[in-house]
Amino acid sequence: MSTPGPERVPSTVKVDKTSGQGKPPAAKSTGAKPGSRPPGKGPQGKGKGRKPVTPVKVSGGRNWGPIAVAGVVVLIAVGIIGYGVFASVKGTQPWQDRAAGIEGIVNYREKKDPAIDSQEHKEGPQTYVTNPPVGGAHNSVWQNCMGDVYPEPIANEHAVHSLEHGAVWVTYKQGLAADQVAKLQEKVEGRDFMLMSPVANLDKNISLQAWGYQLKLDNADDGRIDEFIKDLRLNASLEPGAACSSGNTTTGPLQAAAPGN
Repeated sequence: MSTPGPERVPSTVKVDKTSGQGKPPAAKSTGAKPGSRPPGKGPQGKGKGRKPVTPVKVSGGRNWGPIAVAGVVVLIAVGIIGYGVFASVKGTQPWQDRAAGIEGIVNYREKKDPAIDSQEHKEGPQTYVTNPPVGGAHNSVWQNCMGDVYPEPIANEHAVHSLEHGAVWVTYKQGLAADQVAKLQEKVEGRDFMLMSPVANLDKNISLQAWGYQLKLDNADDGRIDEFIKDLRLNASLEPGAACSSGNTTTGPLQAAAPGN
């Protein structure tokens, strides 16, 4: 057996702050705690660091002006588009449907009255169901209806023949205010398949006639006048293509037919 030698004591190697196990010594500490920012670079620094940002205060209320304006613009746009669609749809309707949509219009064609539906040519004065008449037996000569404005009453018998050709006859009560008459004249004068004259004993200020249709009104500013003319002029004709020129141009009642006629 070998004799044990003296007990070996492990040597202790002292590692100080400068050895770093072979690494170069670290820079001298500034005394700042680990994780803290260098002086002068943080919000609390007194050096040339970044200036603190001042918070921006945001008002809690809304500016309703632009919102209201935008709302009005949207409503106007919707209204314009809606009217355009309505007008487009209405324009594709048959003229009879458009006429039926005019408030206050009377459709005598629906009544199937032979005294109104008759297209017979007869000489001499005739008796009519309505005043002014909207149809019935009439004179063989029509009243000229090329935008003619007659200052005196005309013969019903000639005017009804003009309606048969597709004219719109604008009539007004005798004695109607001059400014009202002038406004009606502007809608008629110089426009073919239109004629205008006063009528005695009219129960309304204004009455519009097309064959089988009538609309009575109080005021020349009423927008239904333009609707009536637009929807019934020429469309209500019983003789499409018939002329409105070369007709009678005189005023006054029709004279009685000569004996034997």
